Amino acid sequence: MDTRLLFLISCFIARLSFSLSGELNSFESVPDLEKSMYTIVDGYPCVRLLNLSGEIGCSNPGHGKVAAPVVKFKNVNQLVEPSAILVSLDELDSLLARVSKDTNFASLVAGILVESGTPGGNNFKGFSPELKFPEAEFAPYQNKNFEWNPSGSGIMWKAYNFPVFLLSENSTLALLEAATKNEKSKKSYTSDVAEFGLVMQTTKSGTHDSESCLREETCLPLGGYSVWSALPPINTSTSQKSKPIILAVTSMDSASFFRDKSLGADSPISGLIALLAAVDALSHLNGLHLSKQLVFVVFTGEAWGFLGSRRFLLELDQHSDAVSGLDFTLIETVLEIGSVGKSFDQGVKKFFVHTTEAASISNQTLDALKRAQDSLKTENVKISVASKSNPGIPPSSLMMFLRKNPDSSGIVLEDFDTAFTNKFYHSHLDNLSNINASAIAAASSLVARSLYILASEKNEINDSVLTAISVNSSFIDELLGCLLDCEPGLSCDLVNQYISPSAACPSHYVGVIQGEPSSSPYPGYVGDVSRFLWNFLADKTSVPTENRSATCPKHCSGTGELCIRGETDGKGVCVISSTRHIIHLLHSSSIRRIGKDSWALNRKKMHSIRYVPAYSTRLKFESDMWKLLPTNSSDIMGAADPVWTESNWDTITLRVYSVQHASYDRLILLLGISVTVAAYIAIVITRSVIRKALKRD
Repeated sequence: MDTRLLFLISCFIARLSFSLSGELNSFESVPDLEKSMYTIVDGYPCVRLLNLSGEIGCSNPGHGKVAAPVVKFKNVNQLVEPSAILVSLDELDSLLARVSKDTNFASLVAGILVESGTPGGNNFKGFSPELKFPEAEFAPYQNKNFEWNPSGSGIMWKAYNFPVFLLSENSTLALLEAATKNEKSKKSYTSDVAEFGLVMQTTKSGTHDSESCLREETCLPLGGYSVWSALPPINTSTSQKSKPIILAVTSMDSASFFRDKSLGADSPISGLIALLAAVDALSHLNGLHLSKQLVFVVFTGEAWGFLGSRRFLLELDQHSDAVSGLDFTLIETVLEIGSVGKSFDQGVKKFFVHTTEAASISNQTLDALKRAQDSLKTENVKISVASKSNPGIPPSSLMMFLRKNPDSSGIVLEDFDTAFTNKFYHSHLDNLSNINASAIAAASSLVARSLYILASEKNEINDSVLTAISVNSSFIDELLGCLLDCEPGLSCDLVNQYISPSAACPSHYVGVIQGEPSSSPYPGYVGDVSRFLWNFLADKTSVPTENRSATCPKHCSGTGELCIRGETDGKGVCVISSTRHIIHLLHSSSIRRIGKDSWALNRKKMHSIRYVPAYSTRLKFESDMWKLLPTNSSDIMGAADPVWTESNWDTITLRVYSVQHASYDRLILLLGISVTVAAYIAIVITRSVIRKALKRD
């Protein structure tokens, strides 16, 4: 019997050793072991932003990661333990409302995971995390309660002391499976948990507003680089009298509750694409002779306190190098292209013109738009003046011109009258499916022909010339794919003609401004879209040069000559253009090799080129750090400036894994102790029995 028992134990140990050996051999490295234990989740985080008053956005509550079991919001009445709540988009507003009202419930919210996709059904009225009157504090009129954005909930302007992630489609399926598994195995000893790594430096350091975090260097200011160009190029070296300026403006940045999911298809990228297509159409006119100066400006930072337009106006006041050749007093009118991607209604492209009170010049612009409309006879385009019941123009860059000078003339071209037609304003759902390419093409045709009419002498305008101004619809389709989709995204052929992008998937969040703002910043500090716009506008608004075939930068030595397309092949070509922004004379790999210090030393040896920085007018970069300036009576809008900053962080992570319940761990410990005690007692008894047996023998 003893021999048989010994044999069985030996077989069990051998089999256990073989099983363990086989399992261990399947993992060739620690990363392999981690892959089997953890599922990395693809998601887009809501991050911590700050202003002079406090914080908005999301962050882990402490210094470390947070892990909690995944539960579905629709199945939860009360939380009994810290939980990661999986919620559909149409339930997000109600969840966050409950968090703000129920402190006990809020204390048990470890994090929120938002499912991907657009909710269906008639009950879904839209999703806009913005306010009902975006940036109302900058409005040049008294009615700050007007609802331009009826879908707005304002959730992106509140602070949350827990992480929030928007999940990708695949990650949504994985998290739904984890939540379902947890529901079915409530009596089990394991559960699937989500681990959030959204640790913000401002939270760790206790710097909870822009002034303190800039002082402690735990954040950076929001900002980037605006671009402007002139057609034809402005010759600053001539003594000829400057022409009146027709300013065509739009913006390139959007916002979202989720930082890296800010596409802004209708607001504002449809307007940006319309302007680029208009510039392209005008560039193909042979022998263009204009009595007034056309200037195109693309602002960034407009979603965050109109950073781009306010800084642009300040640079004009200071007559800085960045705006050399421009004069605010010469700006005759401003034509702003806003949201134009949703104007397609039953075959008619309908646009609304929002005007300032400077009637005479605004009427000229309106007349130009109507004449442009009439020239588009077969395209079913209709423009109407916006309702007089509106308190004024909608949220737009033109507001900043009016705040500077209430008598400024201008119009904003939009696809809405009294309220946004875009139900996803400043939301990740404002994507390619939210706009219509033919509407953008119609807006572009209106803008191109109107600009030509405004900048020309009346006796030189005829229908044949207007008809020749033709927008390329294929070019618009290509831009839509480049700027609003990941395939091809910024890897598209059009963008690759001019720059080497750092990423394929576009995002139009403004980002942070790094390093010292200067006339020739380190290229690695400038976003892909700004670099593309600079090169594109420089190309389209340029005039022929004798050095056109010469490579850059050393051969671009003529007056007004610039080097474009320098990133793509390290050579580039010379053009004459008034475009202001940075220029990239080196291939991106060469930039990485020389580094920012070498760039700073060598940039003065390159061509003299400029850009217009976009950051708060209340900030100054001094002694390698940002400093807050006191309010200035000459800066009318400075008092309303929130001074937006973004917290620094190390790495943002999100993963899912299974854990054993603490009660099960305690049970195993208790069983282990019991087995140990029982074994000890058994050994004592056995020894006693053996001793007695030996004494008998």
